[in-house]
Amino acid sequence: MKNLEWYFDFISPFSYLAMEQSHRLLQNVDVSFKPVLFAGLLNHWHHKGPAELPPKRRYTMRYVQWLAHKHEIPLTMPPAHPFNPLNALRLSIVLHNDPDAIRAIFRFIWRDGRRPDDPQSWHELIEQLGVLDAAKRIAANDVKQELRANGRRALDLGVFGVPSLVVDGELFWGFDALDFVIDYLRNPAIFDSEEMRRITELPVGVERRKG
Repeated sequence: MKNLEWYFDFISPFSYLAMEQSHRLLQNVDVSFKPVLFAGLLNHWHHKGPAELPPKRRYTMRYVQWLAHKHEIPLTMPPAHPFNPLNALRLSIVLHNDPDAIRAIFRFIWRDGRRPDDPQSWHELIEQLGVLDAAKRIAANDVKQELRANGRRALDLGVFGVPSLVVDGELFWGFDALDFVIDYLRNPAIFDSEEMRRITELPVGVERRKG
């Protein structure tokens, strides 16, 4: 059975949609779920997130709502976005990145429309998950170190967005990449065609002027 690393951030509605479809993969691979701070990826690659460009933000919110409806996934936007996902990411680590716990956190945010950085909502979330001493546990050094290590590992693998799935060193990005991953698992030779090899090394024709 192949090993797959699944990088996600609770800030991402696409990560939520992918998690709701995770059953399509979990029976075929050994998955390691790895929470990662999306903002850290953006900073590294000097890139803006979709919520930072007003027209793209508006489009993204509409698109994700349409996607959820199309795939019959319940979705209610939280009262404001983006929000601070840090505590929720650390909570996932406290809960050993258990897929059921991750799914519960995602659903609290994206199905029930709650902000994890709102004090009252946070209290309800940790109560729902049965986490005692949550403030102390998410502040533990080993939890912080694991989240940072996930970020370094993600960057080493070339991860630039969430959700990202990595198997055999191959990177698959986005909710719509699930079918791509499934096809790859069925036939890893899909990257071995002459055209796939050519476009993988395709030279850059021109670069946008910086500054």
